[in-house]
Amino acid sequence: MKMSLVKIISVCIFSLMITACKTAAPDPETLPKDIAERPADADSRKYDQAQLDILKSAIDAEIAKEKCTDPKDWAFSPIGAKACGGPYSYIAYPKKNEESILAKIENFKNRMIDHNKKYNLTSDCMLPAEPVSIRCEGGKAVLVYP
Repeated sequence: MKMSLVKIISVCIFSLMITACKTAAPDPETLPKDIAERPADADSRKYDQAQLDILKSAIDAEIAKEKCTDPKDWAFSPIGAKACGGPYSYIAYPKKNEESILAKIENFKNRMIDHNKKYNLTSDCMLPAEPVSIRCEGGKAVLVYP
């Protein structure tokens, strides 16, 4: 009788140990997310500004691919939009990529106009000086102002 009781208790303990080790792993979808993996708040001003920054970086990256060796191969364009109208600056770009870059500059301007309206932004309303030409320095296009 004593031996049967020991066997029963051993089997019960062994069964408990096995079932305790086989608990289901938590579903990853129910675990808290790392802050870096959370989606951005698509309605926030900070998010919208980050999207504008990404567009501007794409324009800058496309321009940076080209070395400036002859200023005649370059042109300049107004870029961005102040809240009360007009560009906030000018940017030099290679003429050989003009179609692609001007389309991106136009998209950036329109998105900035929408951003300014959405958040009811104001600006100083002063127009930036317009460059008169371009010169090449160290392989980069530099705007020349009067």
